[in-house]
Amino acid sequence: SELFGHEKGAFTSAAAPKQGIFEAADGGTLFLDEIGDLPLDLQVKLLRVLQTGAVRLVGSNDERKIDVRIIAATNRPLDDDIAASRCRADLFFRLAVGVVRLPPLRDRGDDLALLAQHLIGAINKRFVGTAGFLPKRLRPAAIEELRRHTWPGNVRELWNTLLRTAMLVPGAD
Repeated sequence: SELFGHEKGAFTSAAAPKQGIFEAADGGTLFLDEIGDLPLDLQVKLLRVLQTGAVRLVGSNDERKIDVRIIAATNRPLDDDIAASRCRADLFFRLAVGVVRLPPLRDRGDDLALLAQHLIGAINKRFVGTAGFLPKRLRPAAIEELRRHTWPGNVRELWNTLLRTAMLVPGAD
């Protein structure tokens, strides 16, 4: 229902028709995060939409044409998931028009420093004017400390670490 929409009365709580995110993205781009976690039965439905360029609302027999560009992301090696039958190869090849493999943060030392500086700037912008908050800056020693960490949570972990530090450290450094 969330992806494809539904008709009124399609299920108990469907009191009104609802547009799905595919139809809402018609003529544009839809970002599907964590595509590697999609259950196999939903992979089949997604593959059908990608092949036909049409969605069928839950509770309807009619198809609605859509034109949507898909950008999908995952933190899992889909090659391994295909071999283990957790991901459909035909879905992968349908989505893999252009594949960007991004190494984990721990393998991108120079990027880490730039990203940390960018994120601390975003944190400063977000909390400017908040009582008791002083804009933060990262000293070279702090950047080196960040480089020593392995960042298993990648950018989300870095963001949360910087946010937590910015909230707990009273000064600017």
